[in-house]
Amino acid sequence: MRVEPTTPDGVVAHVVERVLARPGVAPVRVAVDGHPSTRPEELADALVAPLEAAGRPVARVRTRDFLRSRSLRLEQGRRNPDALLDAWLDVGALNREVLRAVTTDGRYLPSLRDPDTDRATRAPYADAPAGTVVVLDGSLVLGRGLDVDLTVHLALRPDTETRRTPLDDAWTLGAYTRYRREVAPERRADVVVRVDHADRPALVVR
Repeated sequence: MRVEPTTPDGVVAHVVERVLARPGVAPVRVAVDGHPSTRPEELADALVAPLEAAGRPVARVRTRDFLRSRSLRLEQGRRNPDALLDAWLDVGALNREVLRAVTTDGRYLPSLRDPDTDRATRAPYADAPAGTVVVLDGSLVLGRGLDVDLTVHLALRPDTETRRTPLDDAWTLGAYTRYRREVAPERRADVVVRVDHADRPALVVR
């Protein structure tokens, strides 16, 4: 294993290359995972334009729009780190309505539930033509049974993670400690990017 310095644009180019290298015109489902401070949504957003320029339709989906209802995810309290890891994300809905639907039905549901109002978004299904790339972002998403083809993990040292976590969110650190111990995202992900210095990322090459 070696670590290669790169740039934010270089990370985007590397992930796009990995997607386009997959054979055929089957959908490719990509998950970008990282602590909220790594802004996985920004990398996911940055993948859209170059993929579309390469002729691939893109379905941009956010895990925050597929949380379980508040009554379920907060059943053990509002600040329970184990629930954050185990119970917040509606994995079944994401698989059924997005990750499997693009392959079996040629369509997907862009969102399920508004995370702020806790109400169904009632979003209509969107078409997923041949070759669609699903780009999904979120935190604590690896090792959850999501039907994805390519995983990207934005890695932080534990001390960086702690330093970047706001005091009001310190309760979440227990979930990330368990995540590192039980899921080992740096070993599990297909692409690992170390982002302790966001302007100087580094690719981990196995």
